[in-house]
Amino acid sequence: MKRSVLTRYRVMAYLTAVMLLVLCTAMVFKYGFDTGAGATLVISQIHGVLFIVYLVFAFDLGSKAKWPLGKLAWVLISGTIPAAAFFVERNVSREVESLIADEAPAAAKA
Repeated sequence: MKRSVLTRYRVMAYLTAVMLLVLCTAMVFKYGFDTGAGATLVISQIHGVLFIVYLVFAFDLGSKAKWPLGKLAWVLISGTIPAAAFFVERNVSREVESLIADEAPAAAKA
């Protein structure tokens, strides 16, 4: 497995988690203080697109790492729970690091 697969997943996990926290904050302002309805709409659409990309990258990583269906489902669902993606990403990164083949080129023989 290439390191770029893990990197793509990690970037999307962080972006999705941050946007979900921003969306939750915007929802509090929208429904709690009756302000920011337009901002909430834009933030929710951005989060929706980022979440779809996150699902694709997480599924790609899970299929290459040969995860069981339960683990893959947990990683995919963690993007919908505020702050869960931060913790799941950390555990996944630790686990997948051992699967990544070092891409250092072999020494050339004379």
